[in-house]
Amino acid sequence: MSGAPDPGAWSGRPVVVTGGAGFLGTAVVRQLSEAGAEVRVIRSAEHDLREAAACREAVDGAEVVFHLAARVGGIGYNRRNPAPLAYDNLEMGSNLFEQSRLAGVSKLVCACSVCAYPHHTPVPFSEDEIWNGYPEPSNAPYGLAKRMLLVLSDAYRRQYDFDSCAPVMANLYGPNDNYDLEDSHVIAAMIRKYVEAVDRGDDQVTNWGTGSPTREFLYVEDAARALVLAGETLETSDPVNIGTGTETSIRDLAETIAELTGFEGETVWDSSRPDGQPSRYLDVSRARELIGFEAQVGLAEGLEETVRAYRADPVPAQ
Repeated sequence: MSGAPDPGAWSGRPVVVTGGAGFLGTAVVRQLSEAGAEVRVIRSAEHDLREAAACREAVDGAEVVFHLAARVGGIGYNRRNPAPLAYDNLEMGSNLFEQSRLAGVSKLVCACSVCAYPHHTPVPFSEDEIWNGYPEPSNAPYGLAKRMLLVLSDAYRRQYDFDSCAPVMANLYGPNDNYDLEDSHVIAAMIRKYVEAVDRGDDQVTNWGTGSPTREFLYVEDAARALVLAGETLETSDPVNIGTGTETSIRDLAETIAELTGFEGETVWDSSRPDGQPSRYLDVSRARELIGFEAQVGLAEGLEETVRAYRADPVPAQ
């Protein structure tokens, strides 16, 4: 296994990508297309995947389906929207499995999330720990809906011999992310804050929490490559972690982004805002063994590219 998608596995194959116009989906679609697949992008405006009929229409004719559509956001979004995060993601996941099976799809790849892990999990997170407790409360509705993808994959494999998998993805970042300050994930929010502070000449940036938690950050192109590899060769419904295996504190992340954006002022930490899970990074040995995946883009390189892309196409300042 080379760790790169095999054009021989994809050339001419009809593939559907739900959420294919989104952050991760765009990268997956590009890599599949470069490998020769005939890719059809499913957008929420055209197919409400919470409805079985719309879901069936979306997957008809596909040999392989990548389910990347999700209702998702950062801590603020999760705290304001627990019910839609649970309901919408459960409905979409359940419909994708049943309608893909009925439509004769040969392989379904669903993106699970590190948020599926229990709040108290020994680090690095081993796949064997994913069932051993309730997720971190602020993102539990989303995390449990994502954990159900693993249940569905196993159940449909045992009941119908339906081939599927749900790789467990680390925190993603990269160009074209959602940069909304309230609803985005931490890297996108920080990049926007620091760039706007530099542009305005501010001498202070305020970040959520204490800065003490640690996270693992996976560049979006690496994540997309892992999912394509899973579509080629992953033949188990067991959880498989996709990440870098490296942890970074939120405080160190902020210092790096400040340096990359040219911000020379003071960073203030608002401890009234939630930190989320104390520590979160993955044991990635199973992905290396089963699909030959190792992350190629280091955090400094990925952040530099993300800052460059944001500066080239920033979100209008509010």
